[in-house]
Amino acid sequence: MERARHLLVVDDDREIQALLHDFLVKHGFRVSTAGDGRDVRRQMAQWTIDLVILDLMLPGESGVELCRALRAESDVPIIMLTAVAEEAERIICLEIGADDYIVKPFSPRELLARIRALFRRTGGRDLP
Repeated sequence: MERARHLLVVDDDREIQALLHDFLVKHGFRVSTAGDGRDVRRQMAQWTIDLVILDLMLPGESGVELCRALRAESDVPIIMLTAVAEEAERIICLEIGADDYIVKPFSPRELLARIRALFRRTGGRDLP
């Protein structure tokens, strides 16, 4: 039996963390959550993370800074999930290494479809 893909949801909003955790677990993923950059680094060191869903606006280190740091040390797929809808922010995130960008409010089903599409493009096994 293959292990479930492990996703890390990074958002300082506990309601969004809980919503995504429950929805993605229901669809066969293992899900961890983090509220800031320090927690992300701890989780990345502790677990094999297959994909990061990263909010742009976090306390302390911004999502842009965190995305840049993650990309410098890993090729883990990153989907930005944020309320910032300006084209300039989307372009910056994609240019520094994010693989996709979804604007809040969002559909969890669309996020799931984007996660599955990203895993298909990055190779590997069948998805949940």
